[in-house]
Amino acid sequence: MNLEPPLPTSRAATLGPHGGLAVAGLDAEAEAVYGAVLAAGAIEDAEVARTLGISTEAAARTLDELRAAGLVNRAAGDGRFAAVDPRVALRAVAERAEDGLARLRAAIPLLAEVYENRGAAERPGSSVGVLVGPDAVGAAYNRLEHQAVEEFMAFDRPPYVLAPLNPLEPVVIARGVRWRAVYAAAALDRPGAWDEVRRAVEAGEQARLTSDLPVKLAIADRRAALVSTRLDGLRPEAILTDSQPLVALLCEVFEAHWEQAADVPRDEPVQRGPVPVERRGPTAEERALLAFFASGAKDEVIARELHVSTRTVRRRSQLLLRRLGAANRFQAGVQAARRGWV
Repeated sequence: MNLEPPLPTSRAATLGPHGGLAVAGLDAEAEAVYGAVLAAGAIEDAEVARTLGISTEAAARTLDELRAAGLVNRAAGDGRFAAVDPRVALRAVAERAEDGLARLRAAIPLLAEVYENRGAAERPGSSVGVLVGPDAVGAAYNRLEHQAVEEFMAFDRPPYVLAPLNPLEPVVIARGVRWRAVYAAAALDRPGAWDEVRRAVEAGEQARLTSDLPVKLAIADRRAALVSTRLDGLRPEAILTDSQPLVALLCEVFEAHWEQAADVPRDEPVQRGPVPVERRGPTAEERALLAFFASGAKDEVIARELHVSTRTVRRRSQLLLRRLGAANRFQAGVQAARRGWV
């Protein structure tokens, strides 16, 4: 890499002009920014700009490109950027790129050395390891995304370590990975969260809603799992394990919650022509209401996410209950299941 000015405490400046990241569509400036993140461990866009002598806007834009490529992640709390372990992230990039594969693989050991030397976070050994802090937990989550080949399962609930909108998920799904996520009702408390979930579903995610989840969880290919042991946005703790008995147990926990959760509906094409009332299935809005009912979401949350008033939510909920012949929202879920709506 060609870094100007040089970073005196890092070997990143000595990697030369053939770091190999061009195969991922990253230019020389992106390589320089990536080197700065690797050397710092956790860094803000303004600090990257000062280090490299570029504008803050250029640094922010390039950091977003690196995040989209899965090379760095961003903490939800303070907005700092941290590198994902290059031995995992860059290998995934290399396998997606046909040209320049040899140059990219040659860069991995040098970049990994920079990553190791920063000493910013504990890394787990084989079998079971404890991770502490948003950088370490976020990096482990990204590693699991990179490693998934067949299936990725996740529990989604606050507090969040990484920033909203996961740019790597569509890439993983595009590789043919089956992605399933169970969302706790509290995940919808953030404005715009429902729209983000619906976009993820349209991209190929299989999503369900439930009232609550005990932990945050991610499982890749039923071989490795990341599970929270401390739900703290500022100082989270998690276990990363490839112990098969423990992973198998966590898979059972996921499947149990998956079976009890309600589907997040996809948008369906509008039926043309008259349809008898007795044969008419649920509308997209009715499916959304049923999903919210199952999750136990409050009317205020439903109203905000559906972009209507609380009064409108209550009125449409009553109409849905009457249509299903239900006295309450629980019975509505039962009747909807009997009709095959959910």
